[in-house]
Amino acid sequence: MSKELLLTLTWLVPFPPIIAFMLIALFANKHRSLTTAIAVGGMVLTTLFSFIIFFNVAGSYKLGAAPLRSQFAWIPTGSTTFNVGVAVDPLSAAFLFMVPLAATLIFIYSTSYMGNDPRYTRFMGYLSLFAGSMMGLVVSDNLLSLFIFWELMGFCSYSLIGFFYNKPSAYRAAVKAFMTTRIGDMLLVMGMVYLYSQTGTLNFFDTMRNEEVLHHLAATPAVIPGMTAASLIGLLIFGGTVGKSAQFPLHVWLPDAMEGPTPVSAMIHAATMVSAGIFMALRFFPLYESAAHVGDTTAFTVIGWIGATTALLGALIAVGQYDIKRVLAYSTISQLGFMVAAIGIGGYIAAAFHLLTHAFFKALLFLGSGSVIHGVEHGHHHLHAHGHDNHGGHGHDDHGHGHDDHGHGHDDAHAQAAFDPQDMRNMGGLWSRMPVTFVTFTIGGLALMGAPFITAGFWSKDEILAHAYHGMTHGNPLATVVFWTLCIAAVLTAFYTARQIFMTFAGEPRTEAAAHATENPAAMTVPLIVLAFFALTVGYMNIPSDFEFAYIRFGAIAKGFGIDHWFGHFIEGMLPVPEVLPKFDPTPVAFSVGIFLFGGLLGLIFYGLKPLKAGETDPVENLGGIFTALNNRLYFDELYRKLFINPLQRFADSYSGNVDKGFIDVFLHAAYTVLSDIAEVFKWFDKKVVTGTSDLVGNVFRRVGHEGRELQTGQVQNYLLSALIAAVVMMVFFLVFQ
Repeated sequence: MSKELLLTLTWLVPFPPIIAFMLIALFANKHRSLTTAIAVGGMVLTTLFSFIIFFNVAGSYKLGAAPLRSQFAWIPTGSTTFNVGVAVDPLSAAFLFMVPLAATLIFIYSTSYMGNDPRYTRFMGYLSLFAGSMMGLVVSDNLLSLFIFWELMGFCSYSLIGFFYNKPSAYRAAVKAFMTTRIGDMLLVMGMVYLYSQTGTLNFFDTMRNEEVLHHLAATPAVIPGMTAASLIGLLIFGGTVGKSAQFPLHVWLPDAMEGPTPVSAMIHAATMVSAGIFMALRFFPLYESAAHVGDTTAFTVIGWIGATTALLGALIAVGQYDIKRVLAYSTISQLGFMVAAIGIGGYIAAAFHLLTHAFFKALLFLGSGSVIHGVEHGHHHLHAHGHDNHGGHGHDDHGHGHDDHGHGHDDAHAQAAFDPQDMRNMGGLWSRMPVTFVTFTIGGLALMGAPFITAGFWSKDEILAHAYHGMTHGNPLATVVFWTLCIAAVLTAFYTARQIFMTFAGEPRTEAAAHATENPAAMTVPLIVLAFFALTVGYMNIPSDFEFAYIRFGAIAKGFGIDHWFGHFIEGMLPVPEVLPKFDPTPVAFSVGIFLFGGLLGLIFYGLKPLKAGETDPVENLGGIFTALNNRLYFDELYRKLFINPLQRFADSYSGNVDKGFIDVFLHAAYTVLSDIAEVFKWFDKKVVTGTSDLVGNVFRRVGHEGRELQTGQVQNYLLSALIAAVVMMVFFLVFQ
């Protein structure tokens, strides 16, 4: 296909979902079928455009050096012009495959999951704008247009997290997400300004692919002593990643985002929000690298520590959660920490690869959790409709988070308050009631656990561990910290995932609602099957040709199919200097296998061999105070409220009482009094002088006109006499004064 046609399609990629949002808002109010057709049709069209672009460039390893680019002049900036455009390089090409595919499946799923919601039209409209914004971000060729779409996603996330705005916990979660991510966005704006002041451009290819610019930034001292401009700019921009991708210490918004409908959770965790943060960090990887080349490793060190800390914290807290979606939320935080830690130790390819595979299996897990919730809720509704009481449940979960989706036809608020279909203690035995959901969810869980050789999660997580192990054996202290921290986090991941699967599906139903749960329609199960396929297979596109373990030559097999380390060779074109890939080492592979077996075995012992029964104590509760801390999310919310929110509220109250009323209001009242008197003076001057003068002039001319009117008699002889008199006067005048 011609380059011009591919560029045209690139320009068109974001528009179908955005236009769908407009059409839904203008014409599809409460028309469900029309809404579905517009929303799904727009997303399918974007997917078609994206796939055409991807499959036309996927075979080119030189795409990084010569990306598809198109731009036009946008904003005059004095002697120059700020250009805006689109571009397809290896990173954006990979996202053009993953994002629209995952989003389309989520859209199809949503048509059934949210089909009975009275605000279905609004939901699909926001979801369309959400997807379109992410696609615009992916194809942007500069940081300013990326930031515009970045903020559009922030608005969409706010609107969708708080979609059930009649529920206080939902709108509070929306505000929390919006305000927390704004902190990171302010750092991002500062980084944008700093970058523009140093380079005069925000174009990715004029900065991150320009060795002269990178050398200049690395050689320029920053305003902070001991740092280069490259390092400081990189860290400020990375602040946006910390907010958007929920990294420590701004990780607290993502678990509360589960108050939104489940398809929103899947979009945020797989196709849009959190992926955008890592995407941007990968975009600016050459900046961190250029600083490290001149000895300033500050950016890499900070990023590595934040990623490792986040990975461990997320995994720890997930162990103590009962809400099926909240476990996955903390899992996402942890897995994003894996990616950030990989960036911090220079593992560009490993981070990008894990981001890609994680999107598929985490979308699968969230949609699977929604399927479970939907099935259990329908079982509960069945009981309520037939007058049964549900005595086996645990009521509200410990944090009071009820079911997220109130729009499925359920109108009994008391019954809803008494039973939480998201609490895993209210489940059990669902493997026989919901077989498709069980199989696909288990596949997603195995991918998250890193089941060796058969899941995508193993290949991408192993690559991160291999990179960290390589750095550790070559004397990199940061890589040593990252390797051991991620190993611990991976063990916890295998454990809490096994715990989740067994608590949800194994044993006997612990409630009557679970006993009456039913499998969901094809619109919800088919997307699960498709995502399960990719959760198993997408990892094979990056197997190194020298990978051999347990006498099986995986690399040779991959080479036979022509996919040996395809993703690595393709994506490394993003870097000015290709990444030096470590040679295959079986040791980190052994660690990966051992981690899966150890964590999974713990889950099997405590939850699989003897599944929980109704009313039985969860084994992790035997940890006592440790479990209480984990269940309460290590008290980060309470800490932030005490350190930041309460003092700011007290300051605001004090400001309102003392400064606002005691100073500003008094000043404004005094100013009003003085200015009112001045206005009266001007009013008198205007009336007496300005208006009076204009009236006097008008009266004079009116009087002259009135008197002169008497001279107009209409008789010719009078006019001749007047002319004769005038002639005599003029003659006398000239005779006397000549």
